[in-house]
Amino acid sequence: MAAPKKGRRPAGGQSRPGRALALILIAMVALTGGMFWSGHTTPRLGIDLAGGTSITLKAKAEPGQESAVNETNMNTAVGIIERRVNGLGVSEAEVQTQGKENIIVNIPRGTNEKQAREQVGTTAQLYFRPVLAVTNGGPAPAPTAGSSGSPSTTPKPSSSASGPTAGEKPATPSATGSAQGRALTEALKAPSPTPTPTGSASGTPKASGTPKASGTPSATPTPDAATAALQEKYTSLNCLDPKQRTSAGQGVKPSEPTVACGEDAPGVWSKYLLGPAEVEGRDVDDAKGQLDQQRGMWIVTMDFTDAGSKKFQAITGKLSSQADPQNRFAIVLDGEVVSAPSVRQTLSASAEISGNFNQQSAQDLGNILSYGALPLTFETQSVDTVTAALGGEQLEAGLIAGAIGLGLVIIYLVAYYRGLSLIAILSLGVSALLTYVIMALLGPAIGFALNLPAVCGAIVAIGITADSFIVYFERIRDELREGRTLRPAVERAWPRARRTILVSDFVSFLAAAVLFIVTVGKVQGFAFTLGLTTLLDVVVVFLFTKPVMTLLARTKFFGDGHAWSGLDPKRLGAKPPLRRTRRAHASAAGPVDPKEA
Repeated sequence: MAAPKKGRRPAGGQSRPGRALALILIAMVALTGGMFWSGHTTPRLGIDLAGGTSITLKAKAEPGQESAVNETNMNTAVGIIERRVNGLGVSEAEVQTQGKENIIVNIPRGTNEKQAREQVGTTAQLYFRPVLAVTNGGPAPAPTAGSSGSPSTTPKPSSSASGPTAGEKPATPSATGSAQGRALTEALKAPSPTPTPTGSASGTPKASGTPKASGTPSATPTPDAATAALQEKYTSLNCLDPKQRTSAGQGVKPSEPTVACGEDAPGVWSKYLLGPAEVEGRDVDDAKGQLDQQRGMWIVTMDFTDAGSKKFQAITGKLSSQADPQNRFAIVLDGEVVSAPSVRQTLSASAEISGNFNQQSAQDLGNILSYGALPLTFETQSVDTVTAALGGEQLEAGLIAGAIGLGLVIIYLVAYYRGLSLIAILSLGVSALLTYVIMALLGPAIGFALNLPAVCGAIVAIGITADSFIVYFERIRDELREGRTLRPAVERAWPRARRTILVSDFVSFLAAAVLFIVTVGKVQGFAFTLGLTTLLDVVVVFLFTKPVMTLLARTKFFGDGHAWSGLDPKRLGAKPPLRRTRRAHASAAGPVDPKEA
């Protein structure tokens, strides 16, 4: 027997298809098991397929700041709202401007849809303001029997102070009247944009009746008209009235004193007289809701920027030396006091907000503060429920179109490639299974939602996957036309087909990546699905199509070139001279081993 030529290995030893098939089988079983284990056995659907909520927000400028409603601020607001909503895990939320002053937010139906609706229009203007006075939330009545007549100085629940109980009776601010007047007057006189309140440490408060615009002791500076108006507003403020709570601090600049309400417990409110803002929300670098294990309560922790740390250190240093309640600072979010802790020492790098938080409310507030405040105030124009009826009809039409396209591809494969079409159909099935399972897993993992453009991307992927099979099959046929037998043809065709497939899929993936980066909204769903299926095409061709082709080449049906195998040398027009020459050389050298043929 003639010795084999140097550098040539037997065709059967050029690949190990069993390993590749075992690898993809393990991956399929693991992914499918993970899908059932997670409980999410169907892909999450977008708003056009599952329905949801569409919210229309209208930008509202503060008096004298009408120019603030501009394209730059609107685009900034769109970005912040989108990050807030998607930060809650709401998939495929769409946020876009409509006209010059409207923003449309489309939220698919999902587990966090309610939270997203509550946060989309929240302005999240955060300020740290020193507390000048605090009392119960109702308007100041005459003292009643059983009440002490002294002010309640309990702020929002915090680590250093506890909130009022539901049975507490309203009280009138008396003991802090003169101190409040002095602090307020000093705050109004402060020239800087964010002045520091003087507080009440310089003098001892004297008892008096309900704070009035006048009637303070001679040692106290006479309040001017602004001071009198603010004190009157504070006295008459009724925090039990939702309208008054909302409008209490409207139109007030950060550099001006104001009044605000804070809820100590469900239905129990306190009202605050506050000095100018010392620290703003933009000074917060990061915020998150977390459970305080020692106290067993949910809090929101905040880390400040370098500039914010200096401001916070300055204000806490001054407040720590003041008497109650002027040793407290109020954390004011969108005009409402969410917490008013006492300050007993100088703080700098971080702070915490504590109050009536549960896990959801703490994490919501941390999410809002982390992504920043909206540059404009928005009012909700409409909240509409979107049904999935129209999307369902479009999905049905799309699936019918996809089924027709898949059917035509299969008919073409069967008619042209005959037995080889079995490999192509099996490969398409594996690709479809992997695509479905991965989409189902990506829903809870990263918030991916399947919308109509994404369905279109999956349909387009059928052509991309089928194109890879066709490239490989045609390379094999080219080798057979050159006079080689099937097993060597399968191995020799693979390197050239592999390069072509990789280049083609790389171009498709690059196009999908660029489309995903430069577009927004639903088009990103198309790009994401196209990129995902392109990657899966590479996996399926390398780990399934090629190994299966290698195994089938060893069977008699394909190896002998059956007429229905799609690899019949006669139908392919193989070159007889080359085959006769090879036989002649082989006969001269000795008997030919069938494996070497």
